[in-house]
Amino acid sequence: MRLSTRVTLTLAALVLAGCTTLAIKNLDALFGPASPKEYVTTAVIPAVEYERDIRPLMEKRCVACHGCYDAPCQLKLDSLQGLLRGGSTENVYGLRLNAGEPSRLFQDAHTTADWRARGFHPVLNERGNTPQANLQASVTAQLLDLKQQNPLPPGKHLPASFDLSLDRAQQCPAIEQIDAHIEKFPLAGMPYGLPGLSPAEHQTFTRWLALGAPAAAPAPLSPAVAQEAAHWEQFLNGDSLKQQLAARYIYEHLFLVHVYLEDAGDRSVFFKLVRSRTPPGQPIVPIATRRPYDDPGVGRVYYRLWRDPASIVAKTHIPYALSAARREHWRQWFIAADYTVSALPGYAPETASNPFITYASIPIASRHAFLLDEAQVTVMNFIKGPVCRGNVALDVIRDRFWVFFTSPQSVAMKPYSDFLATQDKHLRLPAESESNFLAIVHWKGYAESQRDYLQAKGDFIHHNVKYLKESQLSTFWDGDGRNKNAALTVFRHGDSATVTQGLVGEPPLTAWLIDYPILERIHYLLVAGFDVYGSASHQAMTRMYMDFLRMEAEMNFIAFLPQEQRKSEVAFWYRGAVESVHDYVHAYFETGVLPTP
Repeated sequence: MRLSTRVTLTLAALVLAGCTTLAIKNLDALFGPASPKEYVTTAVIPAVEYERDIRPLMEKRCVACHGCYDAPCQLKLDSLQGLLRGGSTENVYGLRLNAGEPSRLFQDAHTTADWRARGFHPVLNERGNTPQANLQASVTAQLLDLKQQNPLPPGKHLPASFDLSLDRAQQCPAIEQIDAHIEKFPLAGMPYGLPGLSPAEHQTFTRWLALGAPAAAPAPLSPAVAQEAAHWEQFLNGDSLKQQLAARYIYEHLFLVHVYLEDAGDRSVFFKLVRSRTPPGQPIVPIATRRPYDDPGVGRVYYRLWRDPASIVAKTHIPYALSAARREHWRQWFIAADYTVSALPGYAPETASNPFITYASIPIASRHAFLLDEAQVTVMNFIKGPVCRGNVALDVIRDRFWVFFTSPQSVAMKPYSDFLATQDKHLRLPAESESNFLAIVHWKGYAESQRDYLQAKGDFIHHNVKYLKESQLSTFWDGDGRNKNAALTVFRHGDSATVTQGLVGEPPLTAWLIDYPILERIHYLLVAGFDVYGSASHQAMTRMYMDFLRMEAEMNFIAFLPQEQRKSEVAFWYRGAVESVHDYVHAYFETGVLPTP
């Protein structure tokens, strides 16, 4: 950069800083100094109130763009707490040499003051509580009013000046910069790129802001829901080592889902399974870590059901029913099963990131049955998960494919169970290196481990031909004759995807047969071990490792085609691929992973 350019940019920054300082002084003089606006509910229900009047409006007009990690300016509008938190100029998605600081709502900070300390700026008035201040010192009110004054230009298509691309430059004005922002971007009123609120909607929203954005307390849990939640918390917090290990396994696989209590008769109340410092019966004190298997920093972890106050958003909604029948299944798989736990595993990254080491005590058949019981949810975790901007992960899968699973009985067979017990080191995952810059030598190590695993798998197949011939097509899980998760169809929609039960449509180009090692590794790669705030290296390695797992699942399916069709089918699937991919695919034939029937 030339000296004159640097000087110009420096002068512009100084002028902007000077204007911001002057604007702050003017606002302070008009409405008093700013003070973080905390979440407080009112006992007297006002004329316009958040839960009754504003949340439905937000869900209708705002959360489609402001409901996930990719919300512009990190302004999440799926809850009042998100509106109080405000916006940030830091992007969640972007290329980083080192991992960024997580900024997960309800997890990484719990008060507005804490979010201000982390660099978030208010979008509601935080000065004197008067109608004038609540409108003039509110970014939200100013941008809603801007859209009313400057509606969308006429015509069927937006002008080119509206940038709706994923990687567009974001404009995140604080109230001190709002006048300059409006002058520069007169068509940037909210909702951006969409029609404005109707006159009635705008009046409702404006009245609510003028009143100081009041909120009544959410309706309390019904006695039936509260009682059922207590039953589940008691189940998840048994004192024996076996119970504690089982609860940790369950938590690490369900921490993203929206739990509802089916037997309580109310499917409108959703919970998140969280780690807490406090036992059931006491207020939840959440433990916030980058990953669900990171060291909690306490001697005893308690697993609690936390009522999620946020609106349901399709990008992140993974419903999961808890019922008495499911509790009995879990009891059979994890508590009544014949195994012992002599000591609880630790939280060192190199072992905690590897479920084959951490949960070696729990029978593989129990773990596999748990994952298959709600296989659609298990796969939804991969597809939805923490990514939000799905093209980060979904470009490793086809537009449509079928998914099948191997049966829990296949891993219950002693020869295969013994084989997997020897493969924990070969099945290690990139998350063991955490979220920062990783040297290429790490990637070579994972590639070599995958090849070693394939070689060991080929040797196992060679030495257990009789056992495998006895299994034949019974390897495919049939849902035990009742479970609709036995076969799934995945539809990719550019940067998002949908998982449906059953085989939908004509036969697709490819299909996956997911065995237990693949199912577990995908979860710890894309869900438990994936860090949306991680470095570019972490995210690139995650994507490349997923290529291995996708190909392995595809090759599992290929093994059940007639031998004379296998190579031609694989060649068709991977036509046009680079030479290194063809070399890797051929390894499946060379190692004997695709046996002769």
